[in-house]
Amino acid sequence: MAQKLGIIRPRDVRVPRAVLADLVDRGVLERSGRGIYRITSLEPSEHHSLLEVAVRVPNAVVSLLSALQFHGIGTQNPGEIWITIDLRARKPNLEYPPLRVMRASGKAFTAGVEEHLISGREVRVYSIEKTIVDCFKYRNKVGLDVAIEALKDAWSSKKINVDLLWKHAKICRVTNIIRPYIETLQ
Repeated sequence: MAQKLGIIRPRDVRVPRAVLADLVDRGVLERSGRGIYRITSLEPSEHHSLLEVAVRVPNAVVSLLSALQFHGIGTQNPGEIWITIDLRARKPNLEYPPLRVMRASGKAFTAGVEEHLISGREVRVYSIEKTIVDCFKYRNKVGLDVAIEALKDAWSSKKINVDLLWKHAKICRVTNIIRPYIETLQ
């Protein structure tokens, strides 16, 4: 099972912590954080940091710049992992990787969540349409130029469904903001 997952937690394998410590000493496992171990024989994927965050903060959703990078849209290369958590959830306290935490509630938090497999584990990432809408919603944090670039790039590569984009724009209440940019592209 551990070979399949790539990153493991003690509760995933149900062995005493002394066994995990012995495997770390022998070089089979590498401790990559508190309660997180990586199998040294497996090469980390390009989305390894997203996987680490998903294991440590299971209710978070990868969003905004990190979701754009995951979907291959735009030219952004964030130095932090952008996640969205529930409005009432406790803010995660991780030393590594650095996080940028956004908050949402209700449908604005739950709509557009997709589950992708990275090294055998499910990672929750917002869909392309929801990510673009969120970029317009949080344009003061990510920059309006980033939101426009993401919309243009997704539009030109035919990666977006306009109906889904409008649905998420209504949920996040940004239809008046995003409308002129979509009309320009059409």
